[in-house]
Amino acid sequence: MGRGKIEIKRIENATNRQVTYSKRRNGIFKKAQELTVLCDAKVSLIMFSNTGKFHEFISPTTTTKKVFDQYQETLGIDLWKTHYERMQEHLRKLREINNKLRRDIRQRMGEDLDDLSMDELFVLEQRMDSALELIRDRKYHVIKTQTETCKKKVKNLEERHGDLLLEYEAKYEDPQYGLVENEGDYESAIALANGASNLYAFRLHHGHPPTNFHHGGGFGSHDLRLA
Repeated sequence: MGRGKIEIKRIENATNRQVTYSKRRNGIFKKAQELTVLCDAKVSLIMFSNTGKFHEFISPTTTTKKVFDQYQETLGIDLWKTHYERMQEHLRKLREINNKLRRDIRQRMGEDLDDLSMDELFVLEQRMDSALELIRDRKYHVIKTQTETCKKKVKNLEERHGDLLLEYEAKYEDPQYGLVENEGDYESAIALANGASNLYAFRLHHGHPPTNFHHGGGFGSHDLRLA
């Protein structure tokens, strides 16, 4: 039995559509290659899939540009003229915009003002006033932001300082760090030893002067008591 006739219409299933495109593209490329070899013809074949993927077949002895040039010469038309003219027009507009911007910059710097009328000078003055107002607003915004940031840093430092004071007072009042309350018989002092992490407290007898040293150069055991 022969294969049934396929209705020529768009294949709705995307997978089947891509498979059909790949198979028939390869068949067309094969026919173009056979035509090039058998008939010594110049063939240029360009294809784009629905996903925008580019495929091209070109005869080994030529290029796509040569085929286009020969096509233009045969028909007496210029395929690139319209595109070139559009590019030239776009370039002309860009140059006009660039020249206008440069002239505007010079005028804002006080140059190239001789050809301006009174109305044009008035408009230029208004534009410069508006620009100055925007610049001032931006400057004040930056100053305000920097000031608020500085205030936040100062506040954080003050809070940190308060926390350190509370922590120090808590350690100062904690008996673990050697502060012993007296009834007035002894005087107490706090000293640092072995770094800032260890606090020691010592008490001196009220009736003994601090110059009472042993021959070894230190306090006696009855003069110094560690908490």
